[in-house]
Amino acid sequence: MHLRRLGNSTLEVSALGLGCMGMSVGYGPPGEKQAMIEVIHRAVERGVTLFDTAEIYGPFTNERLVGEALAPFRDQVVIATKFGFQIADGKRQPGLDSRPEHIREVADASLKRLGIETIDLFYQHRVDPEVPIEDVAGAVKDLIRAGKVRHFGLSEAGVNTIRRAHAVQPVTAVQSEYSLWWREPEKELLPALEALGIGFVPFSPLGRGFLTGRIDETTTFDAMDFRNGVPRFAPEARKANQALVDGLKDLAARQDVTPAQLALAWLLGQKPWIVPIPGTTRLPRLEENLAAADLELTAEELRDIGAAAARITVQGERYPEHLNRLVGR
Repeated sequence: MHLRRLGNSTLEVSALGLGCMGMSVGYGPPGEKQAMIEVIHRAVERGVTLFDTAEIYGPFTNERLVGEALAPFRDQVVIATKFGFQIADGKRQPGLDSRPEHIREVADASLKRLGIETIDLFYQHRVDPEVPIEDVAGAVKDLIRAGKVRHFGLSEAGVNTIRRAHAVQPVTAVQSEYSLWWREPEKELLPALEALGIGFVPFSPLGRGFLTGRIDETTTFDAMDFRNGVPRFAPEARKANQALVDGLKDLAARQDVTPAQLALAWLLGQKPWIVPIPGTTRLPRLEENLAAADLELTAEELRDIGAAAARITVQGERYPEHLNRLVGR
């Protein structure tokens, strides 16, 4: 798989990374450990070099899984993890915590769980309104000087926050949701990142599975699946949003590819510094997703896909209200 540079940084990674959250939490019961390790190993074999995790995924279990799976390949891969939530007694708490002393504690704990000496990319998971972003960037800057972190990232941050952080410690990458059914980053975020020379790592590039065409209004999710509480996945919203997937299926059929592959190829075609991180727990889906890196769309095809999607007004918020309040700050 060809490599992409994240903005103006020195960090080069595979054009598609692997989001590992769903292996441990979010979409139902955790995957069987050895099966998840097999998926990660196959990703490495296929040329994936960017693997995304976070302390909150589990909490903690996903970092341990990723660390164990990637131990044989440490010199070949880039491991990204995140800080910023409150965790007590092994459970996520409602609040955020990006105090510099807490960032240092999380870094040391993540290094131990991952079994590595340096975190390649360390994201603030959500912006903490109680801690100036300059203090957060300064804390990560100190960790970089200490050799515990290589690159600084932000997740779901607003443009002004990104600029302020970047002035203290260069931001290598910003991670936020971006796909054919969530194009809000095109308004302000992407132009700002391009101007600042920061890479972009879209998570949920397949709309949390909706853009694969395998979900409709009749689909039922496991009781542990967080999509049960997401407005965009309410049955009436899925019914309304089916038009977007139907259009994507038609366009994909013309290319003899799957809707998922077309959606990922469209993202890759937007900017050369965009690196989507689709997640999966299944080897066939991994192979399907990674094949999108070889699908080159013409400028006309990219415009046609984007225009077709833009004609559909997507129904439903992408997060429940309490989580919506944490993004774009």
